[in-house]
Amino acid sequence: MRELDAQTYWHFSVAERWKDSVCLSMDRRGDSLLLADNAFEGAVLLPPLDSGESDFRWGRVRLTTSLPRDASVQIFARASDDPEWDAWRRFKGDGRVSEAVRTLFGPPKASSDDAWLSDTGRWLWIAVCFASGGTEKPRLDEVSILAESDHMTDYLPSIYQKQDFTYRFLSVFTAMFHDMEERIRLSRKQFATSSADPDMLRYLAHWLCADESLSEEELRSVLPHIIEEYETMYTVSGIQRTVRQLTGQTPTIIEHFMVDPNDPSCSDPELCRKLFGDDPYRFFLLLPQGTFSNQQQMERFLEQLKEYVPAETTPELVLLKPGVQLDRHTYLGLNTSIEEYVAAIIDETVTIHNDTTIGGIDHERQ
Repeated sequence: MRELDAQTYWHFSVAERWKDSVCLSMDRRGDSLLLADNAFEGAVLLPPLDSGESDFRWGRVRLTTSLPRDASVQIFARASDDPEWDAWRRFKGDGRVSEAVRTLFGPPKASSDDAWLSDTGRWLWIAVCFASGGTEKPRLDEVSILAESDHMTDYLPSIYQKQDFTYRFLSVFTAMFHDMEERIRLSRKQFATSSADPDMLRYLAHWLCADESLSEEELRSVLPHIIEEYETMYTVSGIQRTVRQLTGQTPTIIEHFMVDPNDPSCSDPELCRKLFGDDPYRFFLLLPQGTFSNQQQMERFLEQLKEYVPAETTPELVLLKPGVQLDRHTYLGLNTSIEEYVAAIIDETVTIHNDTTIGGIDHERQ
C-alpha cells in the first residue's frame, strides 16, 4: 500500500485502490468516486493503513476533489495500535450517512480537503464524507495520507514537541511549506507535454511557435519533436516532411546541382537545360498528378509552402502523369503499339483508319 515520493505518502487514486474501501452512496467512475445520482450524502471509508510503528504520529491528509458550489466535504480519522476495530468491520451506514460516520469516528478532523492529524497509533482509519444539495455531484479523485512528516516542531526543543497547541499552530505553516515544496517538485511535470495541464500546454505551444489551432491531442503529439523539426525544417528531409503533412504525399526533390547538363555522363544536355534550367536557387517538387483535387487547392499549397523553404529559393511544382518508360533493350511482341488516347469527336467528317483503337477510361485501365 505504500508509495514513496519526496515524502512518504499513501495514495488512493486508481480503481484498484478503491476496491477494498467501504463506499456508501458513491459510484465508481473510472479511477474516481462520484456521489450517486439519487443521493445527497455519501462516504468512502478507506481500509486501515499500517505505519509499522507503535505510537506513530500521523501527518497530513489531502484530497483531490471536484466540489460544486453547493457541495461540502469532511475528513474523519482514527488511529490506534490495535488493528482490531470491530465497529468499522460491522459498519453499514444505516440512516443518514454523515451521522453514521460521525458516530463511528467522532468529530471530523476538517471540513475541507486538507487536514493535519494529531492522532497517534500504528493503524489509521480514514473516512471522507460528501454532501451535495444540487444536481452536480462532487467527485473524489485522490486521497493522499502523509505518513512521515518533516514537521516544524521537530526542530524545537523536546519540551515544545509534546504540546498539542504548538503542534497544531505550526501545522499551518508546515502545510504552507510542504505545499511550496510539492509545487516545486511537480513543476517539472508542467514542462512535459505528456503531463502538462491544457492551459500550460497552450502556453508551451505559443512559446515554441507551434500551430495553436491544433487540438490538445495533436499538440501533445507534435511538441516533443518540434525542436528537431525546426533544426531540419529547411533541409531536403524537412521540406519532404512539410509537404507530406500538407498533402499526404512524399515528394521527390530535385535540386539544381543534382542534374548537370555539362556532366559528360549526361546523355541529353539540351533536354536537361530545358527541363531544369540554369537557376541554382530553384528546386523541383515531383508529386503524383492526383495530389490536388482542384486548382485552388494547389495554389493554396504553394502559398503555404513559401513559409517552409529556404530564403531566396523558389520551388517549382511538377505533377507527374502515369506513363511507361522503356529501356533501350525492350522486346515487344508482334503488332505491338504504344500510344495514348486523345479525346476526339467522331462525325461524318472524320476518317477512321484500320489501325485506329477506340476506347475509354475503363478500357485504358484494363
